[in-house]
Amino acid sequence: MGDTMRWADGLIAVDWGTSNRRAYLLDASGSCVDEHEDSQGILSVPAGGFPAAIAEIRQRLGDQPLLLAGMIGSNRGWVEAPYVPCPAAIDDLAAALVRPSDREAIVPGVSYVGEGRADVMRGEEVQLLGAVADETIPPDALVCHPGTHNKWARVARGRIAEFRTVMTGELFNLLKEHSILADLLQPDVEPDDGAFRTGVDHGLTHDDIPAELFAVRARTLLGQAPHSSPASFTSGLLIGADLRIGLAGTVPAEVVVMGRPELTELYAAALAQAGIQARELDGERCFLAGIKAIAERIE
Repeated sequence: MGDTMRWADGLIAVDWGTSNRRAYLLDASGSCVDEHEDSQGILSVPAGGFPAAIAEIRQRLGDQPLLLAGMIGSNRGWVEAPYVPCPAAIDDLAAALVRPSDREAIVPGVSYVGEGRADVMRGEEVQLLGAVADETIPPDALVCHPGTHNKWARVARGRIAEFRTVMTGELFNLLKEHSILADLLQPDVEPDDGAFRTGVDHGLTHDDIPAELFAVRARTLLGQAPHSSPASFTSGLLIGADLRIGLAGTVPAEVVVMGRPELTELYAAALAQAGIQARELDGERCFLAGIKAIAERIE
């Protein structure tokens, strides 16, 4: 009873990734009353340093129970929280919480095995099922969650039925930092919508992405580039290929695009170009809805 009352009185929700972490102080109603974000992702925490990192969060936001999600529960995080297999519902996440103490709980990730492939997610499941819990999305939906590792998830009967990860964001960053295209892919002063649309169209309709990436440089060297922005074209090219994988030949009535607004906007534009209606949702809001739903189930 005492432990339940402490969680009901408010908590700190933490979305702890590889490179960054974001913490939210929630009151008894589930409303966010304070927050803190920094670059102290799990890779920044030294061996044995997680208790001190947890204490730092409480020092900033208050002495409350912590509900943690994301890479903090990976085998490189604080305490590993094993994956819950698909199909996974919000009740399954709550039932599989890992409790380092009576005042911390770590949300498990979700795994998928089938059709000759395997996949995992950590953090996105809170957003996906949070949107289901507060009825922001219907119990049956196709969700695109853009980010470093974009997730295409099929939600069925309110559960994550299956999903596929596409490394679009990481691939673009690798090309920008470490490839022969690096000098051409620095951020545009003004994004070139025409170049982006051209790239999306090519990615949607061709399967020659490795060759087309080299052609970005060749066209520039030979003065044959039909657009002024290799960065916008390459972004569109990779996102178009991403959509080609995620849609897999289907034409859904709607795709829910969930995540950071600057990314959902790009994917929504690409989906519109493919003739598919997109509905954008803010990932932070969905995360907090998921945290609230899980916290209500903590016993």
